[in-house]
Amino acid sequence: MVERNYLAKAVEHIPGPSIVNQTTASQNLAQIMDLLNDDDVLRIGVWGMGGVGKTTLVKNLNNQLKGSSSTQFGIVIWATVSRNPDLKKVQIQLAERLNLKTSLEESVQRLAIQLHQRLQKKKFLLILDDVWETIDLDSLGVPQPQPEDHTGSKIILTSRSLEVCREMKTDKEVKVKVLNDEESWQLFTVNAGMVATSEYIEPIARSVARECSGLPLAITIVGSVMRGKTMIELWTDALSGLRRSVPNIKGVENKVYKPLKWSYDSLQGKNIKPCFLFCCLYPEDFSIDVSELVKCWLGEGLIDEWKNYEDSYNRGIALIENLKDSCLLEHGAYKDTVKMHDVVRDVAIWISSSSMEDGCKSIVRSGIGLTRISEVEMSESLKRVSFINNRITELPDCEICCPETVSLLLQGNPPLVRIPDGFLQAFKSLRVLNLSETYIQSLPQSILQLGDLRILLLKECFALEELPQLGGLSQLQVLDCSGSLIRKLPSGMKNLINLRQLLLSRTDKLEIIQSGIISGLSSLEVLDMTHSAYVWGLKRKASDGQSTFEELQNLERLHSLSIRLKGIPSLQNENLTLISRLRTFKLHIGPEEFYIKSKHDKRNLSIGGLQLSGEWIGWLLTNASSMQLNNCSGLNQMLETLVIRNIGSYTGLKSLTITDSYSSLRPDGVCAAHDDLLPNLEELHLYDMPKIRSISELVGFLGLRFSRLKIIDVSRCDGLEYLLTCGDFIISLPNLETIQVSFCKSLVELFNFPSQGNFVPEPVVPNLGTLKLVNLPWLKTLSRQDGSWLHSKFISRAIKQVEVIRCDNLRKLPLTIQNANTMKEIRGQVQWWCQLELEEHNTKSSLERFFKEMSYEEVTDVFYRYC
Repeated sequence: MVERNYLAKAVEHIPGPSIVNQTTASQNLAQIMDLLNDDDVLRIGVWGMGGVGKTTLVKNLNNQLKGSSSTQFGIVIWATVSRNPDLKKVQIQLAERLNLKTSLEESVQRLAIQLHQRLQKKKFLLILDDVWETIDLDSLGVPQPQPEDHTGSKIILTSRSLEVCREMKTDKEVKVKVLNDEESWQLFTVNAGMVATSEYIEPIARSVARECSGLPLAITIVGSVMRGKTMIELWTDALSGLRRSVPNIKGVENKVYKPLKWSYDSLQGKNIKPCFLFCCLYPEDFSIDVSELVKCWLGEGLIDEWKNYEDSYNRGIALIENLKDSCLLEHGAYKDTVKMHDVVRDVAIWISSSSMEDGCKSIVRSGIGLTRISEVEMSESLKRVSFINNRITELPDCEICCPETVSLLLQGNPPLVRIPDGFLQAFKSLRVLNLSETYIQSLPQSILQLGDLRILLLKECFALEELPQLGGLSQLQVLDCSGSLIRKLPSGMKNLINLRQLLLSRTDKLEIIQSGIISGLSSLEVLDMTHSAYVWGLKRKASDGQSTFEELQNLERLHSLSIRLKGIPSLQNENLTLISRLRTFKLHIGPEEFYIKSKHDKRNLSIGGLQLSGEWIGWLLTNASSMQLNNCSGLNQMLETLVIRNIGSYTGLKSLTITDSYSSLRPDGVCAAHDDLLPNLEELHLYDMPKIRSISELVGFLGLRFSRLKIIDVSRCDGLEYLLTCGDFIISLPNLETIQVSFCKSLVELFNFPSQGNFVPEPVVPNLGTLKLVNLPWLKTLSRQDGSWLHSKFISRAIKQVEVIRCDNLRKLPLTIQNANTMKEIRGQVQWWCQLELEEHNTKSSLERFFKEMSYEEVTDVFYRYC
């Protein structure tokens, strides 16, 4: 009888809005339900930005468990934690749910003992809603689910912070995303009522709904406020306020902006709040380049200046990840970019345009189509000024006064062709100036008065042909002229003793750098001249007065270098010291037209259009992680030199590309390496090499074993008869993941096995995941070796993708029924698939669902890409 008195219902209904007809939320709910049925998942974190509907989601989860005929849990317990959690208040919520009589006078420790005694007898699901910081479950009195206990108890927590989920050791995290456009409109009309769908109001109402950017809290509040309002003027005013990030709609400030500001208030760490507010200077839905963002933070002094750039960048990445984990930043549309959710940006603008945050008062007029700057808005208290991505044609040439401004962002205004001298005089304290993507033809002399300027960004200034003497900018740390038309570097630049980054990529007209300018930049850490017209000479062949490669030896802090050289530098201790201390480099040697881009840009050596006979590149190869040889003659002689002057293996090289060469890559029988010279090679790419008969020729030359090789990519090698011989140097390729062979008109098989009696490799490619074969007219089989082992062991059971195009004689593939467990796609023409013979019975029918017929247009597109 006593036991029955405190028994509670397994699940209690919790009132809340339904997520019916919300596909995104329903998918999240289904994902959580699946995790509840996974025995390996004991703790689930449900996280997302404020107002996204985390609480609504778990309420619907609770009620779905209530609505089911039975639940796997003896009891489902709900407790709301909130900011500044009071442990005793949470305990009382748990005790009330368990019908456990308690007293407010009891201590937290005593309550924990009682709760633990009650809960350890049950299979429970505990939902902790709105968790802002880590909670000690032991202090709370909750038995912590353990895999070995087999009780089946689980914990779900909701939080705005992924970091909190991690600290509470969640096994899986589910991110709750915003609604899509159609879901947003449906929710908006539910709250705004029929007026939103009326003929004259609906176009504006849809725009108002879009301004809420899929955030359920904002949609609900704004829709409810606009309910029943039939005057089009009121809707237009509401839309204008939302676009200007002004909370002039009743309830938006208190019910949307302030709750979202709690996430901002909870940020902890040095300078993270001003770093966050800087992001709102960019236009709505803008993907912000992470590297640019870190530079600006560095320029404002938000990242320690004493660190080198690599450390500063890493610190910036840590801050960005912190903001992502707090749902205040999210991934941008492109790699290495971030962006703000529109409503979060509105809140950030609201904070930074008011007096709530000292030192960050900003004016943000980015991406709104302005043609002129309002002088009235330029007040003395502004710290940051942003007019990014407008159509500004001219700037004020008058006495505006912004003595406190540290960042001025004017990038993305193509009509702007002139910076008045008087304009910059208004910004005496400027540290960050961005004039990128404007058509300015020169910089005013007043820029030299900006003694505190740290960051000067002039990217894609396609009309900028000349820089002033910049020597007076003694504090300048970053100068970016990428994509500009500057023809020479001014001699005064050598006085920029604090310059850490000089970015001159894609400077197509840059042809003059006087000797001593670059070498005088004693603090330089990064020199990027990728695709610049300037070619660095060598001391032995130097042009009069021009900078040479040897001068870079003086830059003791240099750790990242990207330049083009006229020839291969000679091996000198100073040159070797320079290359070996660089953390990253891209050295292109030879004419620009022979440059090959590589995704391995960490330590990249590219040589093109040169005669390599007798050249010694071993000292460069020792320090390279990737090498491309394009249209170079004398390859055999160069490889012989590597073998003869063998100084040990080149352990750092992971990628090798050879293209457009008539070399055979066959050793003369005497000159062949006994040891593997490239033991860590992961990628091999061979293109346009008509004289090679097999990769084995290169294997024998350099003693290759391919023990770490992941990718083989061969194309347009007309003399290629087979890809590789297995059994001599190489028995199997244990790490090979991708084989791509295309346009090799003589190829008859991929792998050739010598006749060695019972020789059976175990297996050849155990980890192959992708096989692509394109336009191989004579290819009949992957190997002509007889034996059933070929079909069962040649291709791994982990293969995921097969693509066969215009290989009309390839009638057999070693695929088995087991491949259906991992296969994702088989692409090809339907005629080939119909003629394909698979040895095991029912194999073809088991793989049928993975086959995707390629249309004529798709085949043509593939041919275009490969050619």
